[in-house]
Amino acid sequence: MFEGVLATLMTAFRGSTFRSMTSAPVRQPATTRLATTRRYLMCSPTYFAVEYSINPWMDPTRPVSTEGAVAEWTALKETYERLGHTVETIAPQPGLPDMVFSANSGTVIDGVVLGSRFRAPQRAAEADFFRTWFLDRGYRDIVMPEKINEAEGDLTWTGDLLLAGTGFRTDPGAHAEAQEVLGVPVVSLHLVDPRYYHLDVALFVLTEATPTSRAHIAYYPAAFSPGTQRLLRRLYPDAILATEEDAACLGLNAVSDGRNVILPKEATTLTTQLHTHGYTPHPVDITELRKSGGGPKCCTMELRDRTL
Repeated sequence: MFEGVLATLMTAFRGSTFRSMTSAPVRQPATTRLATTRRYLMCSPTYFAVEYSINPWMDPTRPVSTEGAVAEWTALKETYERLGHTVETIAPQPGLPDMVFSANSGTVIDGVVLGSRFRAPQRAAEADFFRTWFLDRGYRDIVMPEKINEAEGDLTWTGDLLLAGTGFRTDPGAHAEAQEVLGVPVVSLHLVDPRYYHLDVALFVLTEATPTSRAHIAYYPAAFSPGTQRLLRRLYPDAILATEEDAACLGLNAVSDGRNVILPKEATTLTTQLHTHGYTPHPVDITELRKSGGGPKCCTMELRDRTL
């Protein structure tokens, strides 16, 4: 029944005038992938450490190099800038070692900001610092969620749908709240493997949907329930399917502008798949950041401002 409703929804949106918030071009053959300029929000890992454990990747007894994390983050930021993207920054705060993972603190679509409400009390204070950042920069449509909602960690914009993960962090009820606040259709996806505690470590968008083409995504099937796997196959029959090895190095915690894909350097099979599909991979080092369960996407919130 749900899939029938979804099919109707998809048909309606294929024929609508709804546009990708980044005005992505129509998806081209593999040899002519087109990049679109993005605007990102990042936070330096100045106070990065693994002081607690809230996912299977985190081990407080394992040595962590804050200096190494800063170097990895700086290289990631410089990669975005070299590719022509704009990077805004928010000041890191002492006592909040995971604030570097800015994707978890807001979802911005058409200038509307849906903030975050963290499940782990250790991260709760991050949300208000990000809210203040948006207020100070003139954003007025800012809503702080009532339900547990870890923002772009579990909410992935595809250009016509918001894919919404649940299972470990974000409450299922937050999906309806996101739809109401952001005014976009939401499709719920159920995560079942605790290593992939957020949607953004199990799936990412390569090319956003347009009125004439569906989004192109990559994901790791085993991270999802059987029903969700069937749903993803129906929605995205041409998706790139990641191997267990590439998923296990957080290879899917990647960022794409439609042509350039920034991903962990260990995801070698995925890198080859991306080349085959006409994308340009940009491998980066996340050795230290991965010790907290994060990678390029975790460090990167996309700012999709209002379009005229």
